[in-house]
Amino acid sequence: MDPIFLIVLGAIGLIAVVIVLFFIVMFNALIALQKKVENAWAQIDVQLKRRADLIPNLIETVKGYARFEKSVLVQVTEARTGIMQATNPKESAKANNMLSSALKTLFAVAESYPQLRANENFLKLQEEFSTTENKIAYARQFYNDMVMEFNTAIAQFPGNIVAGIFGMSKPKEFFEIGEAEKAPVKADFSDLK
Repeated sequence: MDPIFLIVLGAIGLIAVVIVLFFIVMFNALIALQKKVENAWAQIDVQLKRRADLIPNLIETVKGYARFEKSVLVQVTEARTGIMQATNPKESAKANNMLSSALKTLFAVAESYPQLRANENFLKLQEEFSTTENKIAYARQFYNDMVMEFNTAIAQFPGNIVAGIFGMSKPKEFFEIGEAEKAPVKADFSDLK
């Protein structure tokens, strides 16, 4: 055999090995990012469910105050149901926004009931909600960071090629707060007389 032919054949083989190794490394990197996004989402889901589990206790505590506005309790209950039934980040974000808005209203209306505000269970629940909200905010930030990292990796060259070949080119959804969660709470006490 011709030595030049062997050198060319060896070079082609080496290039093929490098290309295969490159695809393996890129594929594994994308899989690792995808798993980080899934893990981050699971952390949000855990915190949302934790908050949803606190709702029945809150409602039972508040129900004892007969004059308390029933529509607020209905809103909180419906929003809790939405969180429990959500199956993806978009649905969870929407339900989370509804629940946050309903809880803000509930706690704002509760301010007009001194006995409720002094209730030990209510105070403990308020503290639990506050702690959970902080955990949700942290988990949401971590999730969105992972989504940004994944989406960037599948959008940039050469990750976009590998992602396209292996069917991972669909960007992940961010967990975004809605306008209702950004707006200040407007509590109406006119019908509580």
